[in-house]
Amino acid sequence: MVTREDLTAEILSNAEVAPCHYLLALAVSPVYRDARPGQFVMLRPGGLGIPFLGRPLGIYSLSGHARGARIEILYRAAGRGTKVISTRCEGDRLEVLGPLGNRFTCFPGMDTAVLVAGGIGIAPLVFLAERLTTGPAKDRVRVVAYIGARDAATLLGVDRVRAFGAEVRISTDDGSAGHRGPVTELFRNEMGSFDTARTGVFACGPYPMLRRMGEIVADRPMPCQVLMEERMACGMGACLGCTIEVRGPGGPEYRQVCTDGPVFDLRDILWR
Repeated sequence: MVTREDLTAEILSNAEVAPCHYLLALAVSPVYRDARPGQFVMLRPGGLGIPFLGRPLGIYSLSGHARGARIEILYRAAGRGTKVISTRCEGDRLEVLGPLGNRFTCFPGMDTAVLVAGGIGIAPLVFLAERLTTGPAKDRVRVVAYIGARDAATLLGVDRVRAFGAEVRISTDDGSAGHRGPVTELFRNEMGSFDTARTGVFACGPYPMLRRMGEIVADRPMPCQVLMEERMACGMGACLGCTIEVRGPGGPEYRQVCTDGPVFDLRDILWR
């Protein structure tokens, strides 16, 4: 049974960690203890009336907290809703719905996970990197993370994934850190060094980046899962606002990112 406590969260901290980028820590109910990488929450500043709809935000980290759990959300204050959330302080409460959606999955025999992140897409991949490197010894794999951003100031999550023992490759659009150019270009340049039979690719970032990933891996038998970032109103499949087109056995079909995703097989998506 869902209780009122399951639908609210207390802010533990909400700090700006890069220009217009914030790290939000929340004390949430015990239902979040079973959250998995790839899942998300719908957040809304309760009682303010603005924004009316929640905002879908990926889980950055998860740990125990007193009688419940502690989750972190890494987000960019880009629109009206996230800008309002960025003004909330320690002790304030937010309306929260989650954990929602499906999760990243590993295939039998996978010994290397390649993470490809563009911008704020690093958030759910940090959670994944933690689980792949700090879980039971039998489940741990080598993690190689390709992290891209516009510039050095907005590179996020690098220290976290390095702390988990991941190998990190950096790319910035302006060349202020690491490789100069798109992170997909850096991944493409090194893709041949991975054993396709034992490597899984996990990507999250803006739509053009994920479409380019589809082109890059099209001719290689390398499993690739992507976390789709779409606008959502409800997070539960009722509004149909996050519909995408995928390949089906009889032709194109439609799926909701919130309930059928947000994680999809890259090769199933029909890019428009």
